[in-house]
Amino acid sequence: MRSLERHRDVGAYALGLLDEVEAFRFEDHLMECPQCAAQVTEFGPTARQLLLYRKATPRSVHPMAGPGPQLLDKLLGEVAARQRAQRRRLLFALAASVVVALAGGVLSTMLGGGDGTARVTATDERSGVWAQLTTQDEAYGSEVELQVKDGAGPRSCRLVAIAGDGSEQTLASWMVPTHDARPLTMHGGSTLHSDQITRYEVRTADGEHLVTLPAPH
Repeated sequence: MRSLERHRDVGAYALGLLDEVEAFRFEDHLMECPQCAAQVTEFGPTARQLLLYRKATPRSVHPMAGPGPQLLDKLLGEVAARQRAQRRRLLFALAASVVVALAGGVLSTMLGGGDGTARVTATDERSGVWAQLTTQDEAYGSEVELQVKDGAGPRSCRLVAIAGDGSEQTLASWMVPTHDARPLTMHGGSTLHSDQITRYEVRTADGEHLVTLPAPH
């Protein structure tokens, strides 16, 4: 495929529309194209919102359906609930439980609140990758924010959630720049609640394990 066509695939890749073979080829292209790597990161919030809309919308609902009269009241209620949650978060942080565990070459720290928000930080001694994950339970599942420091780029990476039954969900993907250890921030969403997830793993696109984060409960 010509280089121009590869550039045009950036949106389809970010939205998960490419098949496995085309996605693998595009990831090879990402290794050599900083422009596409930056655009994949920029597509992250849009891809996340489309994923959440798809998961939260019944199949019987027409794609062009208009909002009902109660939508504004519901949105205002959700904004107010989020503001209350932020205030509670400050109070719970004072009494949060902190657990430090060293096992299997991974140093992790957990911080939990009482409003469904929790955070875990881990560093893998073998890979040297540092990661911090914040989770927030929602009605449809959970939202995550991931910060990663990885100085071994360029390489394409993914955040994977592993459920108690062994099933996996890819929550985010990104491109690590060349030898740049500055933190990268990604957002993602899952149809699973945090108590249904046993751990999160940061992996390269070809499956190499970089760091494990135990699910913060």
